[in-house]
Formats: sequence, C-alpha cells, structure tokens
Amino acid sequence: MSPSSNKKIPTPTLIANDRLVQGFSSARLAHLTHVMQSQVEAGMFPGAVTAILHRNQLVHFEAHGYLDSARSLPMTKDALFRLASMTKPLVTTVAMMMVEQGVFSLQDPITRWLPELNDLKVETPAGDVPLVRPIWVQDLMRHTSGFVYSGMTQSPRIKALYEQHNIESRVDDISADEMLRNLGKIPLAHQPGTFWEYSISVDVLGLLLERVLAQPLDVIVAQALLEPLGMKDTTWWVTPEQEKKLAQTLDDDPLKASMLKSYRQHYNPAGKSYFKGGAGLIGSTADYLRYLQMMINKGEFEGKRYLSRKSVELMLSQHTVGMAGTTIANTGPGYGFGLGFAIRQGQGMCWVPGSTNDAMWAGVWGTSFWLDPTEKLAAVIMAQGPTHKTHTRMLFKNLVYGALVAE
Repeated sequence: MSPSSNKKIPTPTLIANDRLVQGFSSARLAHLTHVMQSQVEAGMFPGAVTAILHRNQLVHFEAHGYLDSARSLPMTKDALFRLASMTKPLVTTVAMMMVEQGVFSLQDPITRWLPELNDLKVETPAGDVPLVRPIWVQDLMRHTSGFVYSGMTQSPRIKALYEQHNIESRVDDISADEMLRNLGKIPLAHQPGTFWEYSISVDVLGLLLERVLAQPLDVIVAQALLEPLGMKDTTWWVTPEQEKKLAQTLDDDPLKASMLKSYRQHYNPAGKSYFKGGAGLIGSTADYLRYLQMMINKGEFEGKRYLSRKSVELMLSQHTVGMAGTTIANTGPGYGFGLGFAIRQGQGMCWVPGSTNDAMWAGVWGTSFWLDPTEKLAAVIMAQGPTHKTHTRMLFKNLVYGALVAE
C-alpha cells in the first residue's frame, strides 16, 4: 500500500443555494475567497484584493487578509499597491493614443527624439557591431529593442554596465537626460526586432513621450488616461497620508529589502529621478479595473473614447511571430507579446485555462491581471508577495476560470 493511500482527497464544499452570477458559480467564487485566505495563512502575502469583471458587470470584488506586514490591520478594498510592471500597459496605451493622433508612428526610429542613442552598437561574440536597422517605437512597446534588465540579461558585460551607469535607478536617483546619455554608451543585447527580452524598453518609451510632448511623464499619463478614466488613486508616489493605505510585504520575504531600495515611492521623483514608465505607478484595484474595462470595451468607457476598436485589436495581437526569446518567466508557456501585453497563442501549451488571444501582464511585487476578449472577462489580483508571485498569479487564474461555468 502506498504511504499516501490513507490521505483523504479534498473535495470542493457543496453549497446548497449555489447560483449563477453572470455565468459564474457563487459557490465557486466563495471557494476562491476561501483559497485566498488560505494563501494568507500560508504566508504567501499578508493580504490581497481580487476582482472579476464579466460582460460589463462586477461579479467579484473582495479583500483578503491584512494590509500590513504585522498582520494587524485588515486589508481594505481601497488599499494601494505598488503596480510595478503593471505600469507598462498604461504607458503603452498612452503611446498608442499618440500613434492614433499622428504624433508618431510605430515604425519611427526613436533616435528622432532621443539622439543620445544615435551611436548604439549590438554586442556579439565577435565584438560590437552596428545596428541592422534603428530601434522603432514598436520595439519599445513589445520589448524587441535590444535593451535588457540588468538582473535578467545573459550578458555579464551588459549587466555590469547597466549597474555601473545606474540605468535602472536601482539604488540612487538619476535624471532622464543622464540616464539616456549613459544608455547610449552601452551595447544592445540583440539586433532590434529580432529577439523578445524583457527590458527597460517601456522606461525608454516614457522618456520618448516626454521629449515628444515636452511635458513630464506623470502629467502626460494623468492628462491622457488616469484623470479621464477616473483613476484617482493611481500615482507615482505616496504622501504620508496615502502611505497608511499602502499594502505591505511580509518582513520575511527574501526580496523585500532589496526591492524597497529600488521602489523609492515615498517622495516625488520630479527633478530628482526619471519617472519609470515601466514600473513606477502605485494604484488601487478599483482604478485598474476601470482601465481593464475600457480595454475590454475596445477603447471606450462611460461614454468616452480613448482608443479606436482597431487600435485595441492591434495592441492585443501577436507582434513577435518568428522572433527568438520567451515570456515564460512571466506568463508560463504558450504566450507571445503584443503592444504592452503578453498574448496567448493557443490552448494547448499553457499552464492555466484561458482563451486564445487573451492578454495579461503582472508586477514583480505580486500584482497580476488579464483580459479575455472572447469571454468579455477581466480579472485582477493585487498582492505584495514578490517571492511567490508566479504561484499566486497562476493559482488565481485557475480559480477564476474554475468558477466560470456557464456561457
């Protein structure tokens, strides 16, 4: 007899009055809430907020666990979270709005506005070589620019140069102009348009927006997207009063201390450091839901048009066909990349359920979302548990689709 043969197989709790809520089982949504609480108890994160939109209706919006690392304050639905890379789709959306308005095009070379990058070369085993073609705006939006993140690149030389020149402002502040001058001295890891590698591309996109529009990025994003959408709690830094609502990470999370040095969001970076278009925002669950609803609605929300239907379709399409590189560390297998979003290529290779062409992204602190245009579904989990982020995002997606039982 197997040693595990005496273990009881867990079965879902049956609720007699189970009913459908916009295609979702109320019993299974209750189970989702139960599992989130079990994750709190297991030390995956102090607390979380989860939400699901389906067919323009909010079918789930719950707070779980605790706001603070001491687990003494209950989590609230209006808590603020470090969005980290969930900043990227927002900034990319603003850039796409500029494409629609004819401010620039996807195939424009970025050196038209960022001359500091005119002399870039590409690192190869035989030495640094010229670019075959310029970096386009599209490359910044889909991470095919040849830029990298220092903590992820396979090149020891490029990693050292990024850290030496403070490209990512990991510990100390650096101005936009100085960052660009320093970046122009460092070779690319790949020829533009040939390789998907997660990178500072959207940070550079934010700096490009600043040059083109002659305004700081916080003003650009606020005026174009956040304020019209009513995302009143989404900001680049928190005041002492707002900090009371900022969700914390458990003190025993191994990544907490180093990440707090990089995410210095307790003061206004203006005049001190560049606004990180790829990682700099803090926001609430309700705010992000407004953005997701706009994208599910193909560019429209509460009577206002932000993007055309065709622009949204373009953003949520596969833009990395035939290129090397993989999103697997962020998405699991089966995804490519569009403009600001990872895009599901099919049903068979993925770790979790979904629909072909569903679109997702996530933040290193533990936040994650996805859009499923086929099901007219959007879901988001806000948590601050960086060490367990991949487990958390996959578990949440399984639970959401496990609760969607009717067409």
